[in-house]
Amino acid sequence: MPLVSPDGCEVFVSKPMPEGPLGELTSRFRVAVGHPERPTTADELALACRSARAVVAMLTDRIDAAFLGRATNLKIVSNFAVGVNNIDLEACRARGLWVTNTPDVLTDATADLTMALLLACARRLPQTEAELRANRWQGWAPLHGWALPYGKLAIIGLGRIGKAVAKRAQAFGIEVRHSSPDAKSGDAMGVQGMPLDELLAWADVVSVHCPLTAETQHLLDRTRLATMRPGAILLNTSRGPVVDEEAVAEALESGRLGAVGLDVFEREPVVHPRLLAAPNALLLPHVGSATEQARTAMASLAAGAVVDVLEGRGPKHPVVKPG
Repeated sequence: MPLVSPDGCEVFVSKPMPEGPLGELTSRFRVAVGHPERPTTADELALACRSARAVVAMLTDRIDAAFLGRATNLKIVSNFAVGVNNIDLEACRARGLWVTNTPDVLTDATADLTMALLLACARRLPQTEAELRANRWQGWAPLHGWALPYGKLAIIGLGRIGKAVAKRAQAFGIEVRHSSPDAKSGDAMGVQGMPLDELLAWADVVSVHCPLTAETQHLLDRTRLATMRPGAILLNTSRGPVVDEEAVAEALESGRLGAVGLDVFEREPVVHPRLLAAPNALLLPHVGSATEQARTAMASLAAGAVVDVLEGRGPKHPVVKPG
């Protein structure tokens, strides 16, 4: 479906979303919807929102001061994501806008995918499947991967998703520790907090779940990757720029890292070519929350926030409030 004409729309939805929640909007407001097969460009976004009172933004949409200067009627930016690193929150606050996100409903889906990456990397599934598909399998042999109950998992960022991953890992008999701003956030579930550099040296598997901020940009850089155990596994299902992809590629090639499982990348949809060429890199196209149930629930929250604000109520999950 091509970009719907934005002239006079009250609500712009940057990308098509599940019909039920979208219907909640179209039954109440004049709605324009972005292209289904590619991200909305900055010019398309600004054009579509020049008269809109609400925008349902995707994580690929940059909501900054330049955009807000062209979208002067906006009342709410409803982000179809938990992370809000695509939004200039201070610029929205200065404009007196609501900013909302979609927490909780994608926690289990993303935690499940993280465990899938962990299992696949630990058991070397990408490599062994590649052997089979290339007709190089000669029958049963005593090859091996990593036995989960003997592993140590480090979680960077013990928020909703980090805790859900910890719970799943503990069920597998994996010892879990974490590094978070609140070192005691894991005490209730028996997950000890540690300084990051100590945690990296301790772990067999490191899983990233912190938000992308100025402080976490390239949090795992060349220096920190060098402190990890030789052969360790790195997982990232948070935001790509938390990890230095060039340094990760080097660590894979040198053997410092045994494997990586990445669902997010620094310059999406571009993936570093050395990662694409690495047989011990399991790469997914940002599908952490990509289940029908999670995406429908996210759409319901995003649409509900727009309905609430435009009908004069406060939304359920504000990130920024007017005033």
